[in-house]
Amino acid sequence: MLIKELLSATIIAPSISPWASPIVVIIKANGVDIRLCIDYQVVNRMTRLTVYPMPLINDLLEDLDKVLWYCSLDMASGFWVVSMTPRARLISAFITPFGLFEWARMPFGLKNAPQIYQRIVDNALYGHMRIKPGQDKTVDVFEEGEPEPEPKPSVLGRRSYVDDILVSGDTWDSMCNKVKNLLDVCERWNLSISVAKSHWGRRKVTYLGHQVSTDGWEAKPKDLEAFSNLPFPTKLKSMQSFLGSLNYYSRFIEDFAVYAAILYELRESTEEPEEGTALADEERDRWTRAMNVFTKLKAKIISTPILKHFDPGRAPVIVLYANKWAISAALMQKHGGVYWPVTFTSRTLKANELNYGIVDKEVLAFLRTLDVCYSQLVTRSIKVLSRFSTLAWLLKSSGLDGRLGRWAALLSGWTLEITKCSKGEEEILGAIAASITPPAEVDEALMAIAPKKQPRKMIAMTPPNVEPEESLLVASFDGSARVKHAGGAYSAILWKLPEWTILEAKSEHQPDLTVNEAEYRELLLCFNLLSTQARGRVVFCGDSNLVIRQMRGEIDCKAPGLQLLRQKTLNQLRSWPKYDFVHVKREWNQSVDKLASAALQREEGEIVTAEEERQDLITLNRLHEILQPRSARSVTHVNAITRCVRRTPPPAAMDESIVRRIRSQRIKQAQDEEKWIVDLKAYLNGDLNGLSKEEAKACSKIAATYEVDKDGLLFYCPRTLTRDEDRDDVVRLVMPESLQQDFLHHYHTSLEGGHQGVGRTYRRIRTHFHWRNLYRSVQRYVGECTDCETGKGKPTDQGRSPGNVQDTYPFQVISMDHIPSLPKSFKGNTELLIWADLFTGYVIAKRSPRLDHRGEPKWWRKTTRNVSSGGSVQVK
Repeated sequence: MLIKELLSATIIAPSISPWASPIVVIIKANGVDIRLCIDYQVVNRMTRLTVYPMPLINDLLEDLDKVLWYCSLDMASGFWVVSMTPRARLISAFITPFGLFEWARMPFGLKNAPQIYQRIVDNALYGHMRIKPGQDKTVDVFEEGEPEPEPKPSVLGRRSYVDDILVSGDTWDSMCNKVKNLLDVCERWNLSISVAKSHWGRRKVTYLGHQVSTDGWEAKPKDLEAFSNLPFPTKLKSMQSFLGSLNYYSRFIEDFAVYAAILYELRESTEEPEEGTALADEERDRWTRAMNVFTKLKAKIISTPILKHFDPGRAPVIVLYANKWAISAALMQKHGGVYWPVTFTSRTLKANELNYGIVDKEVLAFLRTLDVCYSQLVTRSIKVLSRFSTLAWLLKSSGLDGRLGRWAALLSGWTLEITKCSKGEEEILGAIAASITPPAEVDEALMAIAPKKQPRKMIAMTPPNVEPEESLLVASFDGSARVKHAGGAYSAILWKLPEWTILEAKSEHQPDLTVNEAEYRELLLCFNLLSTQARGRVVFCGDSNLVIRQMRGEIDCKAPGLQLLRQKTLNQLRSWPKYDFVHVKREWNQSVDKLASAALQREEGEIVTAEEERQDLITLNRLHEILQPRSARSVTHVNAITRCVRRTPPPAAMDESIVRRIRSQRIKQAQDEEKWIVDLKAYLNGDLNGLSKEEAKACSKIAATYEVDKDGLLFYCPRTLTRDEDRDDVVRLVMPESLQQDFLHHYHTSLEGGHQGVGRTYRRIRTHFHWRNLYRSVQRYVGECTDCETGKGKPTDQGRSPGNVQDTYPFQVISMDHIPSLPKSFKGNTELLIWADLFTGYVIAKRSPRLDHRGEPKWWRKTTRNVSSGGSVQVK
């Protein structure tokens, strides 16, 4: 019967198309009529998506704070308004028991159908002119002697969502005029409205799953009773469907992500417990918590609060909340002395964000609110209710770096009033609506449903244990890509241990290669070189932290292109019974870096077979320093040849041991005269009787970096080195203040010092001695040295004084410098010309081969034409 009706209405027609999609018959809500649905999965997979901006539901529900009357309209068989082209008819063919048919009008189910219909409705609502059939888009409107009517203004002042249209008005007459104009537009564009499914002149209407009224808007699921009786999902797909339904109404659920975090963990799990099996205690506890959360979320969606429309005339207030695994916030406004919610927003924390402190998580919650509610909050003064004062500190501090610096930059453009309140002090707002739960009560309610989320930990990549005489293979790899020229190169070398000989070395170049793809390509090249080798132990060494950690399973691979390359690599890796991945810096892996750089410059790869080239690669190799470090117990055999030479000691020369003893006694005596050194020695020796509480506390903070030897001398021991046996090589004698001037004179002013500069003098003293503010002491002493200041001669070339130059706009004053005699690059460049704009700091660097008296003016004129704006140029 349905097929006959569609045939008689010329909606469908018999077809001889080679395409044939199956049908799915669905019973309509009235229980009698049926809806004909076509399964176009195969067609949609082969169809290119039409790019057209679809409206956001949240945007359609804004700007309704002054509305009193509503009309909710639904278009009747909207897609059938669009005619199908002959080619589209063939593709839309579907098969039934009565034969093969094709659509003459656009059916439901095609990928691009919503975008096409949305474009038609937008053109109609915004008053665009419709071109008559048979006319070209560039037709002259004066061709018939009379111009076309001018396009009318927007009918409703807002968009619709496909075939659902909301008409609103602050008065009854305003709404009626909009409905009249809408009906005129629908007649012009051949659009029809379903009167039975529409609601006219209501104070409260249902629109896109929400109930909209003057008081606000609330969630309105289609089948609330069936939702309340929904059992706990036992399949992964069912859990995903449940979470998807809640996400649609997440702005109505306070702390949604805080509660749903444990359900997201179940959604991400790949193993589903079988019924009747004995689960581990931890697994059983997790599922118990998940069921409790499931029940709570169903109760929340059933009793969602009424959200007020955002009123631009009222001050917005944001209440922040954060815990160990999620963040949330509530945007509120004051109505009648009570703060009512406008929207809720929340999200779970990422693995790296779990390591943040609770104050940093609160800043994340605020940034999340600014992102979600940007169009409502921009250019307005915002009051923020926070448990901590981090937000206020961020706005006042300067010189921040890292994530605090980024956050401070993001918040710098907002006008904020930060109010700090402790637990239980939320009454600072005056009065909060009953739909807002105080954070203190949220903390207590979440104790029984808290997920056991673990923060991401950095796994230490310790080098594998390689014995000195062990026979194995080492595959080193490296690669890089050019950002501008869209090309990349990668290389790999196969080493044979314990001889550290090269079995194979190869590099390749590919166009249109990104950096991450080059890193995986180089690892696949390693397996290509290993294909002819016996399956034993192999160690992969590379500087790509991304590839190494993804292959070790420490981080996820989310990019689709990289997932395919990683899967290919894992398939190759299965054939090797024993393997290790080691992340090494490029300075230890210079052999493959040299091959990759050369291939990138030549834009072609190579296979290294010449013995001389292989010997160069062996010389550059430093992997043995990491994989086979020298043991502290290793013994080096030295064959020494001694010769007897009789030397007469110089007369009146004092024994060196006596000089060393006298020097040590003098330094020890000076150390014992300085208060902080005496206290620190007593603390290190365990004698705390003579120390006050404050003195002992001050000594405990610095005691880890100091030691006392058997002679009672205090030494400074840096804590940066990890091996204890290496600390003896870098320990430095602590010099008291009374002897510092003597050592500065010896290392700078004396004949041995030679009046060296600040850097050299500092490094010479720092090698053996230490005192507080050493660099500042050296800098002050050298700066006050009379011989250094008066011994400097005049510059040989005074140059022209620029005078009091003050730049006021970019490229008005430019400085230029010339750096010659640099190492030759692959393209033969040995010199560098640098231009710097003194107003903006913008720098231009030009590489070039050796310049003569004719070449430099050419570069000068070329760059000056590009940057000069009629100002002056200073040459350094």
